[in-house]
Amino acid sequence: MLPTNTYSLKEAFNKNPNLKESDLQIIREWLDKQPHLPKIEDIYLILFLNSNYYQLEPTKTTIENFYTIRTHVPEFFSYRDPFLKDIRTQFSVTSHIPLKKMTNEGYQIIFGNMMDPEPSHYIFYESIKYFFMVVELANIKTGPTNGLVYIGDVQNLSLGHIGRINLMGIKKFLYFIQEAAPIRLKQIHIINSTPAMEVLLNMCKPFMKKELYEMIHFSTLESLEKFLPVDALPNEIGGKGGNLKDLVNEQTKLLDENREWFLKEEITMRVNESLRVGKPKLSNDIFGVEGSFKKLDID
Repeated sequence: MLPTNTYSLKEAFNKNPNLKESDLQIIREWLDKQPHLPKIEDIYLILFLNSNYYQLEPTKTTIENFYTIRTHVPEFFSYRDPFLKDIRTQFSVTSHIPLKKMTNEGYQIIFGNMMDPEPSHYIFYESIKYFFMVVELANIKTGPTNGLVYIGDVQNLSLGHIGRINLMGIKKFLYFIQEAAPIRLKQIHIINSTPAMEVLLNMCKPFMKKELYEMIHFSTLESLEKFLPVDALPNEIGGKGGNLKDLVNEQTKLLDENREWFLKEEITMRVNESLRVGKPKLSNDIFGVEGSFKKLDID
């Protein structure tokens, strides 16, 4: 079972000269020797290969990390039912929108913002879960691209929001982005920055590789024009990409249409640690002891 509107395998081969059937076959044969991993469709294997610039060994590592982390981080990857109350409330608190235009380099653009300024409405884990669901569907719909650019409008981000963010959750989020997500992250642009954003960045920095940290730009609409088509942004941000509310509704509709896929994916696309060759992995093996991180208290 695949999500709706998946990209065309034929088109992926036509557009990507580095994509070779022989490499796909090598990955398939490797997977046959990994009994703990689920059966993975070619549509995903191509995304993994592309995110690793068609290098086989890094691709294997990313696949292993992707499914292992999804299994051991239920905070982000369980109960991904868009009809559940906790996650659905976040559809009106934060936005995560794949824009309709790409950059000149062929990078996909994801826009996000804090729509609701009231911190008590923000649920960190559910918002991250929502983000991953949106990006995953966008990746599967668009297919392999040259890269990904993220734009975050943080004008409504306050210290009250920061106080609701879990430090271990940040560590897990950034580990997944850097070690497991089948994307080529190229740039992160922060617009309308606030003092709270500086606090958040300082919280994230210990868990960020130098390469990721150097992707971050504090930008204005004017400086963004050097990197991407600003008119792709939502109207409220200064672009011509459509009303934010309409774009969010469109994204919500796509999540709802794929509800059955999300529910089945959670059951079938996880690691079976009892079948792993060697010692089974636990969450603590990957992230350390949960109790060593405490929630940040900010008045």
